[in-house]
Amino acid sequence: MFKSVLVANRGEIARRVFATARRLGVATVAVYSEADAGAAHVADAEQAVLIGPAAARESYLVPEKIIAAAKATGAEAIHPGYGFLSENADFADAVIAAGLIWIGPPSSAIRAMGLKDAAKALMAKAGVPVTPGYLGEDQAPATLAKEAARIGFPVLIKAVAGGGGKGMRKVEAAADFDAALASCKREAAASFGDDRVLLETYVQRPRHIEVQVFGDAHGSVVHLYERDCSLQRRHQKVIEEAPAPGMDAKTRAAITDAAVKAAKAVNYVGAGTIEFIADASAGLRPDRIWFMEMNTRLQVEHPVTEMVTGLDLVEWQFRVAAGEPLPLKQEEIGLAGHAVEARLYAESPATGFLPSTGVLEHFELPPTVRADAGVIEGGEVTPFYDPMIAKLIAHAETREAALSELAEACDGVEVWPVKTNAGFLARCLEAPDFIAGDLDTGFIERNLAELAAPPEPSPAALSAAAEAAMIVDETLLPDASPWRDLAGFRLNAAPETTTRLFLGGKPIVCAINDMAAPRSVLLTQDDEIVVFEAGEAFVFAQSPPAADEAGAAGDGAIRSPMPGKVTGLSVKAGEAVKKGQPLLVLEAMKMEHALTAPFDGTVDEVSVSLGAQVTEGAVLVKLSAAT
Repeated sequence: MFKSVLVANRGEIARRVFATARRLGVATVAVYSEADAGAAHVADAEQAVLIGPAAARESYLVPEKIIAAAKATGAEAIHPGYGFLSENADFADAVIAAGLIWIGPPSSAIRAMGLKDAAKALMAKAGVPVTPGYLGEDQAPATLAKEAARIGFPVLIKAVAGGGGKGMRKVEAAADFDAALASCKREAAASFGDDRVLLETYVQRPRHIEVQVFGDAHGSVVHLYERDCSLQRRHQKVIEEAPAPGMDAKTRAAITDAAVKAAKAVNYVGAGTIEFIADASAGLRPDRIWFMEMNTRLQVEHPVTEMVTGLDLVEWQFRVAAGEPLPLKQEEIGLAGHAVEARLYAESPATGFLPSTGVLEHFELPPTVRADAGVIEGGEVTPFYDPMIAKLIAHAETREAALSELAEACDGVEVWPVKTNAGFLARCLEAPDFIAGDLDTGFIERNLAELAAPPEPSPAALSAAAEAAMIVDETLLPDASPWRDLAGFRLNAAPETTTRLFLGGKPIVCAINDMAAPRSVLLTQDDEIVVFEAGEAFVFAQSPPAADEAGAAGDGAIRSPMPGKVTGLSVKAGEAVKKGQPLLVLEAMKMEHALTAPFDGTVDEVSVSLGAQVTEGAVLVKLSAAT
C-alpha cells in the first residue's frame, strides 16, 4: 500500500476519501482554490496546497497544478474523486507519466467509455443490449433533426461526452427540436468542451438502474449488485437506493452479468458503474433493460452499495491501485437489507430550485443516519461549484424501514440562512407511490407541485414562534413590566395567548399553547425567528417587510436570483415579449436557469451582455407592461 495520497477534488468527495485514508494510515494531501481556503476538506487533510482562483477551470481542472502539488508534498498517489478530472484520460496518463500512482481505471478504458456514441457501439459489439438511436458522426442540425424524426418523438438528445445529466434534453415534438439541440450543445460545450450529441429513443416509463463493478489488474471483475437511481429532477439524481425495488433474481442475474461483460470488454480495473435504462411499464424484465453508459469512476451514490454489502469501496480502490487482487470473490459478496441515500442541495425548491449561497450560520444534520457532508457550520456555500452540500444515508432490514428512517432524518435537517431541499426530500420519501415502488424517472416532474411546495407551519411551529417573539420583546424592553408575568393567563382555560407575526411578508396569528411539542428555534441578529420543522426553515418577523424588500418583478426589473454567468440572451431593447417567454439564461453551480417574462410587455433595457458575470440582485432586463 502507498503511504500518502492527494485527492484532486473538494468538498464531500475529498472528505470521503480522506476518511478511508486515515483509517488505513495513509497520509492525506488536499488541493484547494482561493474560494475554498476555509473549506472543511482543507482542514481534514494533513497537508493542503493552493492551486488557483475560484473558477474550476483555473484550479481543480488544471492537471499540471495538481501534479505539481503532489510532487511538492511527496504524495505517492492521486485519487481524482468523482467529477472534475476523474474521467479525464489525459490526466490519468499524466499522473502515471509523473511517476505517481493513479487511483482509477486505465486511460484506455476511460477513452473507450468516455464518449457515449463510441461506448454504445463497443457494447453492442460485446453483446450488451443498447438503446436504439443515432450514433452517427454527422452533427449537422438538419441531419440530427431528420434522424430524430426517424426515431420518433419523444426523443432524447445526449452529449456524447456527457455525464451527471449535463447536455441532455428530452424533446416532445419536432417543433421543439432545434431550440433543445442548441441548448444541449451550448451546455455540453461549457461542461465538457465537446458539443457533439447522440440521439436515443425515449423510453416512456424509464427506470435508471446501475450496477457497481470492480476489476483488478489480475483480470478479475465482480459486481456489487445494483442501485436504483430513478428519482431524478432534470436528469440529476435526487434519491438512490440499493437494491432496486421490484428486482427479481432472474432480472438481477441478467443485468449484473451484462455489467460484468461490459467491464471485461474494456479490461476494466478499479471502481466503475454500468448504467442501464429499464422500461418499467410492465415491471422489471430481463429483455427490457438496455445499456446507457459507463461511469469510469466512483459514484456519488456509492454509500448505498457500501451499506448493503458492508464494504468500503474507497479501500477497494486503494488496494486495487496498489496492485493487490480484489479482496473478495463474487460468491463472497453478500447483500443485506436496504439502503437509501438523499442528496442535500443548497437550493430552494419553492422558487424553482434556484441555488442558494452564503455562510452556514447554523448547520445541523441528524445523528440518526450516515451523513457524508462537504461543509461544516460556519463554512460558506459559494456559487462556483456543485450545490450538493451533504448526503444522508439510511440502512435498515426492509425498504419501508429505510425510507421511513431517512424521511425522519430529512425532516430533522436544520440549515440557516442557506436554503436547502431537505423538506422536498422528505416529501419524496413519504410519497405513497414511491413507497409502493411505483416509480420512474418522471416521478418528480409529475408530482412536482406537491413535492416542491413547503407545507404550512404546524400549530406547534406557530406556538414556538410566538414564544420566541415574547422572548425578543422581553430583551428589547428598557424596564421589565410585572404585567408580562401574566401573559397567557385565563380563567377556566388552558394557558394560551396570541401574537401577530409575519411569515413570507403576510400577517399570521400565532397562538402559544403549552401542550404543543417543542421545536428547534433560532433567533437571528435581525430579530427574525426561524423555526425548523419538516426540513423547512420558517422565518417569522415581528413587522411587515419594507416596500423595497419584495424584490419581485412586478416593477418590470428582472433581477439575478444568484451570482452567475449569462450564457444565453434571447431578447433586445424594443422587443415585445409574452408572459413566460425566456429572456436570458443564467449559469450558476453547474446548472442553467432560464429567466422569463413575468407579464406581456416590451423590453425597455437589456443591462447585460452574453458571457457577463453578474451578482445576486443585479438588474438584468427591464420591462414595461403592455397597455
